[in-house]
Amino acid sequence: MSGWKLLALMALLVTAPGFAAPPATTVPAAAAAPAPAAAQRSEPVPSPEQILAIPPDLRAMLQQRVIAPAVSREQRVALLVHLIFDEDAMHLEYDPYATHTLTETWQTHRANCLSFTLMFVTLARAADIDARVQEVAQVVTWHQDQGVIYNVGHVNVGVSFNGRTAVVDLDRDVLYDRYGPRPITDARAMAHFYNNRGAEHMADGDTAQARAYLDAALAMAPAFPAGWNNLGVLDTREGHLDQARQDYEKALQLQPRHAAALTNASALYRRLGDEHRATQLAQRLARVQQDDPFAQFRFGNEAEQRHDYAQAIHYYQRAVRLYSTAHQFHFGLARAYFLAGDSRRASREMLRARDLAGEDADVLRATYQAKLDTLQKWRQRTAAN
Repeated sequence: MSGWKLLALMALLVTAPGFAAPPATTVPAAAAAPAPAAAQRSEPVPSPEQILAIPPDLRAMLQQRVIAPAVSREQRVALLVHLIFDEDAMHLEYDPYATHTLTETWQTHRANCLSFTLMFVTLARAADIDARVQEVAQVVTWHQDQGVIYNVGHVNVGVSFNGRTAVVDLDRDVLYDRYGPRPITDARAMAHFYNNRGAEHMADGDTAQARAYLDAALAMAPAFPAGWNNLGVLDTREGHLDQARQDYEKALQLQPRHAAALTNASALYRRLGDEHRATQLAQRLARVQQDDPFAQFRFGNEAEQRHDYAQAIHYYQRAVRLYSTAHQFHFGLARAYFLAGDSRRASREMLRARDLAGEDADVLRATYQAKLDTLQKWRQRTAAN
């Protein structure tokens, strides 16, 4: 079976990847049992059927623009991409905080990665396309102008037809972890939706509504560590510290290397006066980060922002050793070398970044080549003086 990637490109560069969780969920969270605050819910939590309901006018457009004119499923995939992004159709725009139902996405023309993925999969299935939600545990997205943005989760679409597979992703500049996208169940996809909504309400201070959504997430997928982690954050904020402890422990039981839960649980145990357990979890987190190229890359970027270029080089080098084919990591190392005054090593890493950009990344390769040419000219002028 041959594999290939189909990238849904937007009219504008997004400023952040559309992850399966908004920024609030990068805060550690885990939870055990639901608390009584759910009785204070201000609005009902939508059912999966309500979240994925296709509005009649969108269904009519799907029939007219995708189903009727297409001869093959492959053509339908391409036409569906056009339906979603073309200016004379939905003209979807990226919004990292738009965890929308399908109807809301249709009405606002805005979606984050999760909303886009749920919509694409739903419309694809209505057009008789084999489509599924896929999950990536960790990603880094990199843009020439906006810099580096991190998060711990990402979802995209997997489609299959004629013995081939394709990936439809809202972000064309995302670096997946070494395991890549993995299909997940529809129930877990819904858990992502409820978890996002819960995190958004928690960030807004609406704890009752946040709990309603987090409870719904865990009802859909009880083995969802991000949901338990977020529930732990909520219980901590509401002062239910013993409950929060159980939440975090549940998250770590499900995923012992869950960095957010390790961070949050360690802080909670220290607050509870259990220094032994707090230190134990902090040490586990350090071991996890030591073997995590994404964490090392983040540390390198933070050191670079502090102008500590020697430390940045150290972290970037480790990221490269752990994930040698990530052009973003080589570019970070090249930048740190250059800022530290080592133009020779900077040129070497910039060349490696350009070569790793891939045949389907012409713009990025051109960007690296331009930076490499500039660096080489700078070296020549320096040598002549």
